[in-house]
Amino acid sequence: MNFYYRLAPAVIGVSIAVVQTQVAVALSPAEVNKTAKEITVLIQSKKPRYGSGVIIKKEGNTYTVLTSYHVVEVADKYEIVTPDGQRHSLNYSSVKPLQTEVDLAVVQFTSSQNYTVAKIGNSDSSTEGTTAYIAGFPAPTFAINQSTYTFSDGRITANASKPLRDGYALVYSNNTSDGMSGGAVLNEKGELVGVHGRADKDEKKSKTGFNLGIPINTFLRLSAKVGVDVGVSAPNTQVATKPIAADFYIQGLNKYSKGDLKAAINDYTEAIRLNPNYAYAYGDRGLARFDSGDKQGAIDDLNQALRIDRNLAPAYNARGFVRYKLGDKQGSISDFNSALRINPNFALAYVNRGNARDDLGDPQGAIADYNIALRINPNFAVTYYERGVTRYRLGDKQGAIADYTEAIHFNSNYVSAYNNRGHIRYNLGDKQGAIADYNSALRINPNYAHAYYNRGIARSDLGDKQGAIADLQKAVDLYRQQGNTAYYQKALELIKKLQQ
Repeated sequence: MNFYYRLAPAVIGVSIAVVQTQVAVALSPAEVNKTAKEITVLIQSKKPRYGSGVIIKKEGNTYTVLTSYHVVEVADKYEIVTPDGQRHSLNYSSVKPLQTEVDLAVVQFTSSQNYTVAKIGNSDSSTEGTTAYIAGFPAPTFAINQSTYTFSDGRITANASKPLRDGYALVYSNNTSDGMSGGAVLNEKGELVGVHGRADKDEKKSKTGFNLGIPINTFLRLSAKVGVDVGVSAPNTQVATKPIAADFYIQGLNKYSKGDLKAAINDYTEAIRLNPNYAYAYGDRGLARFDSGDKQGAIDDLNQALRIDRNLAPAYNARGFVRYKLGDKQGSISDFNSALRINPNFALAYVNRGNARDDLGDPQGAIADYNIALRINPNFAVTYYERGVTRYRLGDKQGAIADYTEAIHFNSNYVSAYNNRGHIRYNLGDKQGAIADYNSALRINPNYAHAYYNRGIARSDLGDKQGAIADLQKAVDLYRQQGNTAYYQKALELIKKLQQ
């Protein structure tokens, strides 16, 4: 089976990644996975920091690996772990950033072993709706104490002609985790079409955020400037003179992630104007409309996305999320089921269905869904958080603490996880541990009213009356601003008791 193509080298001992000239045939996911596993390496520093990379060239006993620059930007002792488990010292002097504005770098290691070199594809052909595979090594977790190769499938949702900061122009729906930065983005032919680099962490359950990669053609256009010759030239693609739909779509994603809903909706609308069949743009505009309070507009957009593409699993998941928030739990479960029929590895749909099941009185069904989601993506902070909520309701306080701790491990800014863990520690008698968690929550979000309220109670129990009153007064002010009348009254009553 030809997973890669090798030219007869002009210099003995040199093999390079090349583009096949004949028409390549789509491979099965298992065949692409086999290719991905042979070309993907783990990059680990002494600290430790974890990342991934792709073997793109061999010259004698020297191998060149393409990765994200942020994986190796900190000077340290790095090792590259090849598919056979061998560890090779990375020569840090060989680290070459491609350009200050592009998050790519090449590194080198030496070995007498024969490792597979990636076959380079044409990233311009990876348009919206085409298949994408991501390979890499997620960082270890408490449950999985080593970095283990992971492969996930999905679809390209945008390939912009005008990239975001650091050269990111590919957007895809795959499950990704910390540690997979620098890993391969492959097409259905097993060709390298990009380098994965970022995943937007989103605590909302409507979607996982978005995954970003840098097109391989960007690397090809810059590689000669840093003296990296892989024997392949970027295709002579006509430069877009006007923005395309994907340009507005990726800008919409970026603005949505920053909370600028109005600007995001405008960008999605322009993407739809340029491409009236852009199902992903309808779906994401629907979520932005829901967040801005336009519930009917959200449903209309998600329905339209599904009219365009009945197999768009993220749209079913998003519509299920909207239905869930509107109180239609059974309708939401129906949508999550549809998403999972289309994509049985859709971790977030399992999380969302678990939430609906828990609310409908089926906590064991919820736990089962969370467990499946974690088998698919063991690095997903939201899943640990939601399982922690359900475990606490079932009386498993230690299990809940363990889950909140994992959620914080994967997202150190997870405010509600700190707050909830602090609440359980308080109930278990660990008042100081609880205060430490509330302090962490407030360092991240100084306007988190619940953390002031809970810390005030803990301080009161420890005899710090003035500190307790100060915290509760701050909670009162925030609850009043936020319109939370129930907790506003509770905080006022506690202050009155302490002042008696």
